[in-house]
Order: sequence, then C-alpha cells, then structure tokens
Amino acid sequence: MHPSRVFFHGIFLPWVRRAGAWLFLPALAVVAWGELRPDPGGIENGVWDKGLHFTAYFGLALLATLGWGLRRSLVWVFVGVSALGGALELLQLYVGRDGEWLDQFANMLGAVAGMGLAIIYLAIPRRRD
Repeated sequence: MHPSRVFFHGIFLPWVRRAGAWLFLPALAVVAWGELRPDPGGIENGVWDKGLHFTAYFGLALLATLGWGLRRSLVWVFVGVSALGGALELLQLYVGRDGEWLDQFANMLGAVAGMGLAIIYLAIPRRRD
C-alpha cells in the first residue's frame, strides 16, 4: 500500500472525522450567535452578507459531513443544516433583524459546497490504485 494511503486510512482520516464531529457544536453556536445577535449594521449588508451566510453554512455542512461520514445518508446532513438556516432566518424576526430568502439561498449553496468538499475528501482513500 502506498504511504499516502496509510496516512489517510490509518492516521489522518479518523482524526479529521473526530474533529468534524467535535467541532460541529461549537461552530453551530458561533453561527447561531452571529445570526441572532442584534443587527450589526454597516459592512454586513448586500453581497458581503450573502458571503458570510455561504461561508458559515459551508463550514457547518463540511464539519457535519466529516463527522457523519459516508456510511449514512447525507441527505439528512443537508436537510438538517438547511432547516437550521431557515429556523435562524425566522428567529431573526424576533430579535430586531430581518430574515431574507436570499440569505437562506446562500445558506443552502454553502451547505452544498461544504458537503461536496467533505465528500470528495472522504472518498479519496476509497479509490483504488
């Protein structure tokens, strides 16, 4: 077996999967705080705001997919992360902020991209020489 395969299978991959599982909840707390804090105003409007949403849900979906793994249906990762984004957008109405459909769209795009990258990473060790 090639040394890089030993690295991915034996050492690095299990550590990355555990890190994904352990870091998901702290990342979730940071995203929820960022979406539910009082309106910060200023630079977080427009395209930059959508980029923040994309990045936040990219990270959440990446961590969730790494922790969940490829052995289970990843549909639930997408549904869960997207539902979380939708719920936080609705909760923004109660904390003096405005929930937006475009924010939810950016959340979902970020989730797809984060899941895609994690799937590619998790599938690398599975390929045959």
